[in-house]
Amino acid sequence: MSVVSPRLSAALFHPRYWLLWLGLFSLRLLVQLPFAWLMALGGTLGRLAMPLMRSRVRIARRNLALALPELDEAEREALLRENFANVGRAILETGMAWFWSDARMRRWMQVEGLEHLQAAQQQGQGILLLSAHFLTLELNARMFGLLQPGVGVYRPNRNPLLEYAQVTGRCRSNKSLLDRKDVKGMIKALRAGDALWYAPDHDYGPHASVFVPFFAVAQTATITGTATLARVKNTVVMPCFTLRQPKGGYRLLLGAPLTDYPSGDDEADATASNRVIEAAIRQAPAQYMWLHRRFKTTPPGVPSRY
Repeated sequence: MSVVSPRLSAALFHPRYWLLWLGLFSLRLLVQLPFAWLMALGGTLGRLAMPLMRSRVRIARRNLALALPELDEAEREALLRENFANVGRAILETGMAWFWSDARMRRWMQVEGLEHLQAAQQQGQGILLLSAHFLTLELNARMFGLLQPGVGVYRPNRNPLLEYAQVTGRCRSNKSLLDRKDVKGMIKALRAGDALWYAPDHDYGPHASVFVPFFAVAQTATITGTATLARVKNTVVMPCFTLRQPKGGYRLLLGAPLTDYPSGDDEADATASNRVIEAAIRQAPAQYMWLHRRFKTTPPGVPSRY
């Protein structure tokens, strides 16, 4: 298992990184403000950024039209605006996840389904945390780590200072991170009885994917890796999401482990995992990362959806 562990070196203090250091330092100071102020500020920044993120706005608008055709245009536009308000909040929530103390984090989190985690712990099972790219994903990892330090799966950043910052921040209450390409490392972590955070909801192309329903899109490219990892001996697949509550604070949702999973049928298994993720998104659709081209890969003969 190749654990990611970047070091703080003298090279990271080169003048080319000074503005980035200033940004990280400012974020650390900013997130010490009261929670209500942070949410108001983040929401305002997100809405103001929409004219500067026109391509992402177009992608999100198209995703909402594809996924939620039952909403009329006005409803989707309102959802779009709130989604980008949450993009702004997500920047501050990243700082909260990386820099808040454990005590402050615990004050703003509620855990639902703790009994499922405790049962897996008592059995000494590896836990594949079935999650998704909610805008609260940084908080999701931090909050779960306060219950059981785990291992995260991520994409390394090319900028060495950002790589150092994200690994350090994400390991604030967790053990380590693994490159998303390190499948052997993921298997080893599960065999060791670790909790492995895994989000299979992005479009990674046709390789190792099947086309199954996701929201209203009947043929959505969905990776089969969830079922592959679930085959590791003594492993359970546990839904894990963090949703911001309307009156403030967050719910860490731990679902009951999936039953009869994996079934051995890649399409059935991918459909099952998509249903779990879709159900969570429907609880707070404005908090999901709609600005990713989730439906970009199409079956042969189907034109681009974008």
